[in-house]
Amino acid sequence: MGTDLVPPRERECLQCGRHEAWDENAATWTIDGDAIGEVHCVHEWDINGEYSPFR
Repeated sequence: MGTDLVPPRERECLQCGRHEAWDENAATWTIDGDAIGEVHCVHEWDINGEYSPFR
């Protein structure tokens, strides 16, 4: 019986509204849509205690 790690597939900055999605082919986060946010924002991603990366 094993446990699978399930990372988030998208995230949004609570400060500037930047929205990013995980790109499997590039193995990195990419901007999703037009919500590029602020260039100098220290992004605060919407990851909280409700998200569970293990299944």
